[in-house]
Amino acid sequence: MPTLETTVNGIKFPNPFVIASGPPGTNARVICRSFAEGWGGASAKTVSLDASKIVNTAPRYGRLKSGDGEPYGWENIELISTMPLERWLDEFKEIKDKYPDRVLIASIMEEFNKDAWFEIIERCESAGVDMFECNFSCPHGLPERKMGAAMGEDPAILTEVCGWVRQATTKPVWAKMTPNVTHIEDPSRAALAAGIDGISAINTIRSVIGVDLETLRPMPTVEGYSTVGGYSSKAIKPISLRMNMEVATLIHDEFPGRTLSGIGGIETGNDAAEFILLGADTVQVCTGVMLHGYDLVKKMSDQLLAFMDKHGFETIDDFKGKALPYFTTHSDLVQRQAKVKAEKEAARAAAKAAEAADQGITQDENWDGDDFVKQSDELVG
Repeated sequence: MPTLETTVNGIKFPNPFVIASGPPGTNARVICRSFAEGWGGASAKTVSLDASKIVNTAPRYGRLKSGDGEPYGWENIELISTMPLERWLDEFKEIKDKYPDRVLIASIMEEFNKDAWFEIIERCESAGVDMFECNFSCPHGLPERKMGAAMGEDPAILTEVCGWVRQATTKPVWAKMTPNVTHIEDPSRAALAAGIDGISAINTIRSVIGVDLETLRPMPTVEGYSTVGGYSSKAIKPISLRMNMEVATLIHDEFPGRTLSGIGGIETGNDAAEFILLGADTVQVCTGVMLHGYDLVKKMSDQLLAFMDKHGFETIDDFKGKALPYFTTHSDLVQRQAKVKAEKEAARAAAKAAEAADQGITQDENWDGDDFVKQSDELVG
């Protein structure tokens, strides 16, 4: 009987499904609701030491819909948590008191300041969180303070900050990476080399959701203006799968034992299976919850278990990374295909020769100059 229980970085998860940091994890009330529905873990909405500078707008979301009206692309200009850290500390304690068996992850983000990183880690750790996720990937808001993606795009800065984080706690730490780079392996390598336990990938993709052709203003429109946001939902899944494959390959080749939490367009158990086949240990969902609700995890769990049962997998580890060995270069694909074509042609020629040997020549095109005499003899009755 398959089980969804899995141990990641020494932490036992009831299942690999984790609420991704964002609106679905904005406070204790909604995180507890997610745990009541069956989610294995939750990364709370990102906290900082000073929430007074965080001010959201309304509207702050934009959607792209298919012909039948179903959203497939979602942009947000949402900022990190507006709740003071002091309140979050109380809520962290409340969550762990109610659900001690679920994994509570503190998503944290700060400026390039060692003391600030030490302080936020020490205070969150005292509230009982199980692990940390460093937000090096928020694509909008606070870039002038070198926070989020502005930090995650720079491997040199990441090396130093991740070093501080590693000194500040013995609890597991994931680095949440931005996709808005040329090679996601470069910042991921910097974080892992500095001692971070795992990578979360990916955060949203910098985007402009569209322009209103009536008002001629970009969307989402706030008092006639907009800003670049983060793109998510099913539309980004192929990009996320590619980047997860790249990070998983990096981990396999250079940092064995480190982990990967896959994010990006996951809405079904089959989506989750794809990410795990490409090396993910856990999967995170944000926009999917905003579209379908917290009880989505039940359907996802049933689908993932059905997939495992179909293929005879008992645990997540049984199929983690199984698809990775089948990635190669384009030139290798050409060579492989040429080899198979040559083998098929050789097999066809051998079959034709065998047929001629058994039955003799019956078609003029089968005569061969090298074997002409032999073929003639075979036709003597």
